[in-house]
Amino acid sequence: MPEPIPVPEMTKRCGGFQMSVLAVRGLTKRFGDVLAVDDLGFAVQPGEIFGFLGGNGAGKTTTLRMVLDIIRPTSGAIEVFGRAPDRRNTGAIGFLPEERGLYSNMSAIEVIAYFGQLKRMTAADARAHGMELLTRFDLAGRAKAKISELSKGMAQKVQLATALVNRPQLLILDEPFSGLDPVNQGLLEEEILRAARGGAAVVFSTHVMQHAERLCQRLLLLRKGRKRFEGTPDEARAQLPSTIDAMAPPAIAELDGVARATERRKLENGLSEWTLDLAPGVSAGDVLQRASARGLPLRRFEERRATLHDVFVHLVGPDALEGESRA
Repeated sequence: MPEPIPVPEMTKRCGGFQMSVLAVRGLTKRFGDVLAVDDLGFAVQPGEIFGFLGGNGAGKTTTLRMVLDIIRPTSGAIEVFGRAPDRRNTGAIGFLPEERGLYSNMSAIEVIAYFGQLKRMTAADARAHGMELLTRFDLAGRAKAKISELSKGMAQKVQLATALVNRPQLLILDEPFSGLDPVNQGLLEEEILRAARGGAAVVFSTHVMQHAERLCQRLLLLRKGRKRFEGTPDEARAQLPSTIDAMAPPAIAELDGVARATERRKLENGLSEWTLDLAPGVSAGDVLQRASARGLPLRRFEERRATLHDVFVHLVGPDALEGESRA
């Protein structure tokens, strides 16, 4: 098996601390009068899957392009492997752009090997690992087929292979699930997890909360270029109070910690179906303990936690899912 690309020195342990693969501080980008990114800061560690979330026009792609040194910031600092973005980092970075594009007259393996060589791999190493990826993606039999002869789903797998061929230590994926069928979405999720298990820092942007819910260890929510939240998915969900579906007597609405009680339907034996909105910082366990202490008969008691979609809408507004323009 070909040797992996060495991890740049600045990502190794130094004095017992793990250096960030990517660190951003005070990042700002203006296009004329448009403020696309506003004083943004975050850091991503080796082996971490970091979700970069926001609606269209939130500033996700602009930020990723600055990290890749495609465009320069108006102000602020970016460090990739402990230094400013430059071509020396090329061999350790994988990038899957939202705007997919491959050379239609080249074969699948030729395209992958070419991208590998652009990332400072030898031709032999790039070709060997390219064939490993095609085999893993069930495309070994189409390695010599031209891109123009492949189905859309097959071409998407080849595009993914171009981002993975150099075994990147920083994998950047811009709206990677856009346009993928369910099978290829599952394949991409597996590859994201595989890369993180191998020690790579994975940053992916999306406005589809389900993927972030399944994959991210930490996430950042953007609204009009400005950070609205950064933390773990659990910390994000904690931004909204829990809700309980209960079948119980009216006294449950009077318990401490219940901020609002909605009686949906009266039942027999003095019970009703309730929706209970809990006060901030109150858990379902707290309310259950208080109901038990009061001797309240409960026929159903089920917590409904907020989803990342709920949090997204709460923090950035439902209109952010639509957006006016991409940035």
